[in-house]
Amino acid sequence: LIIKTDGNFNLANWDKALKALNPESILNEAILVAIPNQFFTDTRNRDLVPPYARKDVNTNPRPKHETSPEIFGKADLFLAFIEQELLTYLEANYRLTENRILTGFSAGGSFTLYTLHTKPMLFNGYFAFSPAPWYDYMTELNHFNAFLQVQTQSYYRPTLLYFTFGGAEHKVMLKTYNNLEQSLVSHTSNWLVWGSKVNPDAKHNDNPALSITGALMAYDEFIN
Repeated sequence: LIIKTDGNFNLANWDKALKALNPESILNEAILVAIPNQFFTDTRNRDLVPPYARKDVNTNPRPKHETSPEIFGKADLFLAFIEQELLTYLEANYRLTENRILTGFSAGGSFTLYTLHTKPMLFNGYFAFSPAPWYDYMTELNHFNAFLQVQTQSYYRPTLLYFTFGGAEHKVMLKTYNNLEQSLVSHTSNWLVWGSKVNPDAKHNDNPALSITGALMAYDEFIN
């Protein structure tokens, strides 16, 4: 099972990559569930931005006096929908295994990281293409780093995190890549396997299409 945020974006490339898989791959029987988003700033940021970060995706830290609930993302509610409604429906109507992937791009990549550090058992594959967890001065990376520090390693099942960035992305994105990789290197675990790639010369919107095949191959190797 592959659940994709921003489901109305980049679908043709996903279809092409899945069809090109080796016939022996278990992923040839994958079910791709794409959740569309209208790309309106309010709804997309509401659903994909963590509840401890602002929906306006400002890179500067949030002033302490700004505590109105309206300025925070509501990724917790979107994740609750996936866990309690969508997965329940899919399990009741389709023949699923425990091999389950969540994938997202940009804000969707941040949602992938948010899900990994809040519901790590929900999926065993997490793809984050050009994730943007720099809201409120990297606050999501701080939460992710804290999770890696206190994790109970023996509790979680083996999981793959695969993330990519484009070599021609904004410098804040490349800083995000360096910080995320440094955090993972500093906090090794016996359950979280991770891989990363920088696609040379790729801009932000170019990177997802260049990342799908590598992510699928990494997951195929991981589960086999």
